[in-house]
Amino acid sequence: MPKIAIYPGSFDPVTNGHLDIIHRGLEIFDRIIVTILCNPAKKSLFTVEERVEMLKESLAGQTSVEVDVFHGLLVDYARQREADAILRGMRAVSDFEYEFQMALMNRKLNRDIQTVFMMTGLRWIFTSSTIIKEAAKFGGDIEDMVPPLVNRKLKEKNGFLHTP
Repeated sequence: MPKIAIYPGSFDPVTNGHLDIIHRGLEIFDRIIVTILCNPAKKSLFTVEERVEMLKESLAGQTSVEVDVFHGLLVDYARQREADAILRGMRAVSDFEYEFQMALMNRKLNRDIQTVFMMTGLRWIFTSSTIIKEAAKFGGDIEDMVPPLVNRKLKEKNGFLHTP
């Protein structure tokens, strides 16, 4: 049986830190399902469709990675997809408390689904989608922190790149 992990997030937008977790996760898992969990309480810069497009283009050629969207409980989705684990990236100690609480709740809801924490590569430890969006909003150079399509889309959204 192939080992399958769900890598959930809002991916608003996908960053090179996210891609780092996915690529390293593939050294542990046979397949990773990158899942945009829709949270109506969260205000997103990009639509779900835009985020799916950016993820798919950023992961082009990765045959062991699938991009999907889900509404509801993550453990229910993991069970539906026959996943073995939930893959979570952590940047710093500040991420730990929230991630630990989520992992415990998921374990309570379904003991068969494991949570695997992976430390973000040192190069990406300071990046987050929120910080990247904030820098891009004011014209900051975020080119080396996101895939090329994401960089272009952020410039378009913020009026720094005009499309015909």
